[in-house]
Amino acid sequence: MQETPEARLKRMRMRAWRRGTKEMDIVLGPFADERLAGMDEAALAAFDALLWENDQDLMAWLLGQQAVPDCHAALIAEVGVFARGRFGARG
Repeated sequence: MQETPEARLKRMRMRAWRRGTKEMDIVLGPFADERLAGMDEAALAAFDALLWENDQDLMAWLLGQQAVPDCHAALIAEVGVFARGRFGARG
């Protein structure tokens, strides 16, 4: 059974808000709420792939503690800018 576009967005939004660590919930949840509906297919596929990554890796990438894999670099940069703007962090 093929997932409808609406079901896909709902699934990804729910997965962004229910990560496993509160820190990633409060970073990815609002990002998903604000950005998913406006993403094209390539961006949605990239975000969907990012949701499968481990929270500890995601946090280390966002904080610049580990190198970001090339496949996620652009999206991690976008999420980082979003989070810094939302939470007023410098960097």
